[in-house]
Amino acid sequence: MNGIDLGKALRGGVRVYGTCVISPAPQWPRMIAKTGLDFVFIDTEHIVLDRAQLSWMCQTYAGLGMAPIVRIPAPDPYLATQMVDAGAVGVIVPYVESVSQVHDLRGAVKLRPLKGNRLSRVLSGEEQLSQEERQYLTDYNQGNLCIVNIESIPALNALDDILAVPDIDALLIGPHDLSINLGIPEQYDHARFEEAVRTVFQKGRNAGVGVGMHYSGSDGKQKLSKWADWGMNLVIHSSDLCIVGNTLKQDIDVFRAQLGDAGKLSTNVSVADLHV
Repeated sequence: MNGIDLGKALRGGVRVYGTCVISPAPQWPRMIAKTGLDFVFIDTEHIVLDRAQLSWMCQTYAGLGMAPIVRIPAPDPYLATQMVDAGAVGVIVPYVESVSQVHDLRGAVKLRPLKGNRLSRVLSGEEQLSQEERQYLTDYNQGNLCIVNIESIPALNALDDILAVPDIDALLIGPHDLSINLGIPEQYDHARFEEAVRTVFQKGRNAGVGVGMHYSGSDGKQKLSKWADWGMNLVIHSSDLCIVGNTLKQDIDVFRAQLGDAGKLSTNVSVADLHV
């Protein structure tokens, strides 16, 4: 899937599937391509990747037909532009809590290379672009996606105004941070958490944008049908870190049991506890 197809799917309510990828290993992209994923989610908020590694990953996954979307470490429009220049087709901005942050994201992703005072005037409505300029910027940024992370009570309170900003393609819930901000850490069955998820999903779909969740572990798998009923169509399952780590632990636990070493040097820590 390229950015144009992914954007159409998100806004049209079509479900798309991806995973978080943090490994820059050269063998990784071809292996992941065999899974049939529509996109990959590359995180730079919590994961250490330099610009060359990131660009290599974006270009390679795009070349293999999986749209690369990148989460930047902060709501910084210059970082967002940097990701698009590196080859990302989608930019996710973490912990968005204000309309002004969404306007900045829109300017960086949808109106580049326009910058500075003129961009500020266009975003505020003080200045209108000519038809020629609008067409040029639309063509120049075709397939670039704006994705907003919803992870806090202020974001929930500003949701209607955020969705009124033009050119948003999707909302993405960060369940771990949202649960903590709600005062119910990791209580994903709590009524307050479920109400927040349902509100984001339903308001997003009513506004014609994609809605999704980045989840890890079996808990998310059990809730998928319910989330889909609420409108979820951006499915980000776990990460290469969690999947490989948990699978390896399960195998080693089986080997220990088979060889009579159960309980020796084992750990109860799940890789899913690493919140990416």
